[in-house]
Amino acid sequence: MTALEHTKSLSEISEETFDCIYLAGGHATMYDFPDNITLQQLIRDQYEQNKIVAAICHGVGGLLNVKLSNGEYLIKGKSLTGFDWFEETLARRKREVPFNLEAALKERGADLKKACIPMTSNVVVTGNLITGQNPFSSKEMAKVVIEQLNKS
Repeated sequence: MTALEHTKSLSEISEETFDCIYLAGGHATMYDFPDNITLQQLIRDQYEQNKIVAAICHGVGGLLNVKLSNGEYLIKGKSLTGFDWFEETLARRKREVPFNLEAALKERGADLKKACIPMTSNVVVTGNLITGQNPFSSKEMAKVVIEQLNKS
C-alpha cells in the first residue's frame, strides 16, 4: 500500500529509462491513454531507442496517437492486435466505450491481426512492439515479453 500511495506521475518519471513500457488493459485506459501527451512521448522515445513497447487489450489504445520523430504514427503499417469490436459486442460494452478501438487502429494504418476465435489468446510481435488482443492473452503476453527482454 505504501508503494501505491507514493506512486510517481508520468511527468515525474519522464526522464527515466525503462527496459519495457507495458500498457495494461481495461476500459478506463480508453479514456486515460490516447490523449496523454506525456505517455505518448515516453512511448515514442522507448520505441525509437529500440526498447520494448507492449500493450494488451484496451491498453493498445495508448498507441493510437503516438507519433514518431518523423511525424508518422507509430502503428502505421505495423501488425498488431487489440480488443476488437466483436469482442466488445460479446462483452456488452459497445455503449460504454468512448470509441471503437478496432476502427481507430485501422484508421491510423495498423494491420490488425485478430484471433480466429473471439476471446482467445492472441499475441503479435512486430519488432520491439508487442501487443495482446484481450485478457485471455495475458499469460502468453507475459511469456513473450519475458522472452523479448531476455534477448535484449
